[in-house]
Amino acid sequence: MSGRGEKWKLALQHITRIETETGLIRRVRADNPSPLTGTGTNTYVLGRGSVCVVDPGPDLPSHLMEILNTLEPDEHISSILVTHSHLDHSAMVPRLKNVTGAPVYAFGDSRAGRSPHLEGLSGLGGGEGVDGGFSPDHLVGDGQDVQLGEFSVRSYWTPGHFGNHLCFEWGDTLFTGDLVMGWATSLVSPPDGDLTAFMASLDKLRAKTHDLYLPGHGEAISTPADRVDELTNHRRMREGQILDRLAEGPQTAAELTASIYTDVPQHLHPAATRNVLAHLIDLTQKNQATHEGELGQDSIFSLS
Repeated sequence: MSGRGEKWKLALQHITRIETETGLIRRVRADNPSPLTGTGTNTYVLGRGSVCVVDPGPDLPSHLMEILNTLEPDEHISSILVTHSHLDHSAMVPRLKNVTGAPVYAFGDSRAGRSPHLEGLSGLGGGEGVDGGFSPDHLVGDGQDVQLGEFSVRSYWTPGHFGNHLCFEWGDTLFTGDLVMGWATSLVSPPDGDLTAFMASLDKLRAKTHDLYLPGHGEAISTPADRVDELTNHRRMREGQILDRLAEGPQTAAELTASIYTDVPQHLHPAATRNVLAHLIDLTQKNQATHEGELGQDSIFSLS
């Protein structure tokens, strides 16, 4: 008994209880901080009794222990939802499923939902943190109501950060994965990421009303509409900067990054270059930019 008590105390240090109109939500933060994950990945436990886990997180034994220790003695995990299959969100799935027997719901495997204009390209690099072995038990579509025991959630397909990205609506609360976060903007890294789709997904959320966003990293967002507008305006500002630089002459994504991200540490420039490349591909889709030869991460881009 003393051993379990010590585990429970440890778990409580990483658990936040959120009471919403729909019901209880417990947030368990994984111990995987980094420049791309912030303070760590957020795993959420929904409801009471027969509960649902949203984004089991990275495959860390300590994180599994903390998820299980959020449960009361009479509670069990009956379902697992995954917003998208980056390793920091989905790698725990096999271990948690093995322990609980709970089925896994997601849009599809790690290639599902990828944009057709990016699907056949091989020179874009990318692939950061992709969970190549991810395979859900049940496929979930856009606008689908998913019955999870005593309650249901509604899923929205929101590609952009990742092709198989979903947001899950539970009452007035939306679990936004990595599409909308409060602490940073999302990485959009082709071919798994697509800025054209990302902007469309923000527009989709703008048309809805939610009281609270619970993201995959960082703190809860209590002013969802304002944050969606901030992210949209940020991307438009970045697009304007890229167009201004291209007006000076043809450049690669890396060259554009060096001249635009002057206030960003050098070790973050590779990630910033992926975002710039996503913008450049989006501009080619809108016929505002063109590139020499086959599209790739080292392509030279010019204004159309």
